[in-house]
Formats: sequence, C-alpha cells, structure tokens
Amino acid sequence: MSVDARLGLLIIISSPSGAGKSTLAKRLLADDDTINFSVSATTRPMRNGEVEGKDYYFKSRAEFEAMVDAGQMLEHAEVFGNLYGSPMEPVAQAIQQGRDVLFDVDWQGGQQIRASNLRDNVVSIFILPPSIAALESRLNARGQDSAEVVAGRMAKSRDEISHWAEYDYVLVNEDLDTCEAELRAVITAERLRRDRQPGLMSRVRALNTEFEDMT
Repeated sequence: MSVDARLGLLIIISSPSGAGKSTLAKRLLADDDTINFSVSATTRPMRNGEVEGKDYYFKSRAEFEAMVDAGQMLEHAEVFGNLYGSPMEPVAQAIQQGRDVLFDVDWQGGQQIRASNLRDNVVSIFILPPSIAALESRLNARGQDSAEVVAGRMAKSRDEISHWAEYDYVLVNEDLDTCEAELRAVITAERLRRDRQPGLMSRVRALNTEFEDMT
C-alpha cells in the first residue's frame, strides 16, 4: 500500500428481516468494485457448483473450532447444526490493501466484529423499516415464506430493532433509492476520515516544505 492509500473499511449492515439490508448490500457490490463481500467459513458439506474460497471456506468442525479458539474468527454462530463464521485473516489483508469488506450480519455478529482486533476499521449501519406494518407487508410481498415463517420473522424483528443504538449510523429505508444514496454517502464520508488516510501526514509535510522553499 502506498503512503497515500487509505485503509479499507469493515462495513457492517444489519436490519430486521425484510428491512432491505440484503438488497442494499447487493446494490453496493454491483456498482462499486472496491467493496468485497466477506466470504464465510462453514462446516456444512460443499454443494454442487460451490467453489472453495468463493462461496465459502469449507472446514471440518475440528478445524473451525480450532480457528475460534485461536481468535481467528471475527464472528461465528451455529445454525441448524452447522457452524458459520467470518475468518479474520482475509479481512485484515483486504483492509491493509485498501479494500473494503462488506458484512451482512445480524446484531450478534455485529457485536462480535466490533469487539474484535479489527474494530478500529469498522463502520456499522443499521437499517430500520419506516413502520412495523411496512415491514410485515414487505415480508409478505416476497411470496417466499409461509404465514408461519413470516410470523416468526416478525417476532424476531422486535429484538433485532432493540439493538439499533449500538450502531454508528441508523438509516430508515422508506424509499430504497434514497436509502441507498444515504448508505453510499456514509461510506464516502468514512473513507475520507483523517484517521483512515495514512498518507496525509507526509502530504502536509510536503506542503509545509513548499512554504519554506518560498521564503
């Protein structure tokens, strides 16, 4: 990384199901090739067509647990008997190379990442729905889940929303395009923060040298 290159961001986006975080994440990734989506590790078997290191890092349970014990996971959880988590090393490398890494995680994953060794690079954003009625309407409009599943997601959303104050930024997704623009504005501002630009000191010194040469 050159002295003028910025450090990468670790971007966390969280929301209750149906509030739009996955759609917003997909839009960011489609339009900004400097943002990479974090590749998770998992203990579940590889499926047909999946590629190691692209879809997941496939690990045995013993390998996964050893990584957790060694502090090599940014966050992890067990889902339906399989372990899932975010390996720290590729994220740390991306940040040092000035590349941003995007995480679409729940509040628990967000808490673990913010408590990690990479916390100084974290920018956390919580997406709120405009109303609970709108949230339920969006879940039903998907047409992907049964009424029982939708009810379960709605019951969980109250707990998810209760963690909004833990995040650096909170956006209300009343209009998807507007929310996307606000999300991009947050990322742009964070990229330009003084403490994320290690080359600024040498640049200012060069400017002062020019002043001295003029006298």
